[in-house]
Amino acid sequence: MRNIILLGAPGSGKGTQSEHLVKQFGFTHLSTGNIIRDNINQKTPSGLLCQQYSEQGKLVPDDLMIEMVEQHLQTISGDLIWDGFPRTITQAAKLDQLLQKLNSKIDHTLYFEIDERKLFDRIVGRLTCPTCGRTYHRTAFPPKVEWVCDDDQTPLVQRKDDSEEKIKIRLATYQNDTVPLVQYYLNQQVLTVIDADMEGYAVWDQIMAVLK
Repeated sequence: MRNIILLGAPGSGKGTQSEHLVKQFGFTHLSTGNIIRDNINQKTPSGLLCQQYSEQGKLVPDDLMIEMVEQHLQTISGDLIWDGFPRTITQAAKLDQLLQKLNSKIDHTLYFEIDERKLFDRIVGRLTCPTCGRTYHRTAFPPKVEWVCDDDQTPLVQRKDDSEEKIKIRLATYQNDTVPLVQYYLNQQVLTVIDADMEGYAVWDQIMAVLK
């Protein structure tokens, strides 16, 4: 089992690059966002708690997220892309423990570094498919049919936590909780900085240079 972590602020492009990596290398995309959505849609106790935090623009607490990730790991196998997890040092340490049980480890951590103003522009224009989780942007990469998912024709939505006010809350939380992970994985000598300000294939080329 190979493991690649995509680390970066909301809107830095992790989801888009995950899709490319899955198609190119056959990785399983483990998105905590999808895990949360599944729990919310199934109205599990964890999902109901997640919905409350999301509507307030807050991140899901460590204990709750770790519990859902551990349950999900029991249902999948093969090479993994970790998108949106870990978010904190506590989660990173717990993930190391989980992988050790499976005789595995983190192979690469790709840190998507991006200008904060560009993040706001990306997130405010973001549209999401509530069925498959695929994301679009109103102007940068819109769906073929306005407000309709290309893959399953589900009407697209704008997430409640994609307002500018809640974005500020999420970025402040990200700076406090997630940025320390950069040093954590630097210390493990598995981190590479990706310039996510760049557009299109320029970001993909950087990723390929690491994986090759």
